[in-house]
Amino acid sequence: MPRSPEQIQQEIDAARESLGSTLDELAYRTNPTRLKAQGKAKAQAFLQSPAGLAVEGAVGLVVTLVLTTKVVRRVRSRRRARPALGSTRRR
Repeated sequence: MPRSPEQIQQEIDAARESLGSTLDELAYRTNPTRLKAQGKAKAQAFLQSPAGLAVEGAVGLVVTLVLTTKVVRRVRSRRRARPALGSTRRR
């Protein structure tokens, strides 16, 4: 049974409306401002959890160790570069 022009037009309008709502949903889901706020909220929730606090402590410890190692190496290299006090005598 062939479709009438009115039926075809109704199907086109229904498809157009469905496509419009799908595009609206995609625009909402991919909104950068919303995604940024959602990511920030998730990160804050993680950092306040026990696992997040453990990660923060571990990162702090690693940073402290790296900085301490750099400072110690710099101090030791400066000590080696200086001549000893009694080694340069004038004759």
